[in-house]
Amino acid sequence: MVSDFFYPNMGGVESHIYQLSQCLIEKGHKVVIVTHAYGRRKGVRHLTNGLKVYYLPLQVMYNQSTATTCFHSLPLMRCVFVRERITVVHAHSSFSAMGHDALFHAKTMGLNTVFTDHSLFGFADVSSVLTNKLLTVSLCDTNHTVCVSYTSKENTVLRAALNPEIVSVIPNAVDPTDFTPDPSQRLDDRITIVVISRLVYRKGIDLLGGLIPELCLKHPDLHFLIGGEGPKRLVLEEVREKYQLHDRVRLLGALEHKDVRGVLVQGHIFLNTSLTEAFCMAILEGASCGLQVVSTRVGGIPEVLPEELITMCEPNVRALCAGLETVIARQRSGSVPSPASIHARVQNLYTWRNVAERTEKVYDRVAGEEVLPLDRRLRRLRAHCGPVAGSIFAFVAVLDFLFLLLLQWWVPDWVMDVAVDATGPHGLWRQVPSSKVGAHSKSAVK
Repeated sequence: MVSDFFYPNMGGVESHIYQLSQCLIEKGHKVVIVTHAYGRRKGVRHLTNGLKVYYLPLQVMYNQSTATTCFHSLPLMRCVFVRERITVVHAHSSFSAMGHDALFHAKTMGLNTVFTDHSLFGFADVSSVLTNKLLTVSLCDTNHTVCVSYTSKENTVLRAALNPEIVSVIPNAVDPTDFTPDPSQRLDDRITIVVISRLVYRKGIDLLGGLIPELCLKHPDLHFLIGGEGPKRLVLEEVREKYQLHDRVRLLGALEHKDVRGVLVQGHIFLNTSLTEAFCMAILEGASCGLQVVSTRVGGIPEVLPEELITMCEPNVRALCAGLETVIARQRSGSVPSPASIHARVQNLYTWRNVAERTEKVYDRVAGEEVLPLDRRLRRLRAHCGPVAGSIFAFVAVLDFLFLLLLQWWVPDWVMDVAVDATGPHGLWRQVPSSKVGAHSKSAVK
């Protein structure tokens, strides 16, 4: 697994990689995660069940994505892939420069590749055009692509000009044991709307700032709990200050994952105002905690929950206010399902074990496919990516191949030490029974 986004950074991609890796380890596979260093967190770390993480010393450029020249990462990536005897490289997120680097180097080394896309992109603005061209280059000779919703699949197939037959849909999931309802945490004298999101434009924070004063004016007992951080926090602070809503709108700032459930169970309604989403895990977590979910009808969100568990609205202030007032009226009349019944529905909809089983089938399929040799790879790049971009990246692929030959001459593969497997068929990571731990501690005291 390779991505710029992993713990201690928090988000949907990070959670997806961690949970999927744990389930694959449970099924007997060897899993290694490669990401960039986070502050003082560098080198090799072992997480739960022996999950090995390489925090590589690469420079972060913007928003936790590394700067890339495509070549400086090859010695580090080759060292990891050879030492760990990697057979499949699985990169995550279109925003991850390290993920694209890993795909490029893995193909040069003759390894099978898989890519999971977690985002939706447009086609008009400069940022989207450049990202789409990079994605086209990365995926034109990648063995298989995974998307988290059917809307995301359509978007990725169009952006990267892919054959739909090599694109699978495997949704995200939620661990229901981490998000259980607790109605006793709710205050009976008020209705609380919870919003947990990054406070950025893409998450529709401007819509949230527009609906808060309108709803607070109509419903004196309405309160907002808002968790998350970002540049759009200023919009919410201005609204709170202008309408004197300090006692009714609480801005909690950035939340650690372990604290999210404690905020969710205080609410009656979970609100999502995103302008674009491939698959919104936040509404799944809110529903798992027994909240009524109100969300914008964008991207892959209509695919996430059954109609009876979510109220969909168009992405504008008037529609969101109407949807929220409908749910508030149902909440006051007591005609909403109990939190326990909502949780019971959600806990069987998406599970990480099911995600792991479906991903395992993708790996089995990819393992039997050939990796294109250099000459066919160059022809594929030029034919698929256009005469200009295709020629440029074909030249980069040749340089990458020559650099790999130099590294193999300088430090041959057989000279490099093979790493000890912590997980997999020959993994040495074992859980020590508590009785043995007690015996060891007693002998140590003696």
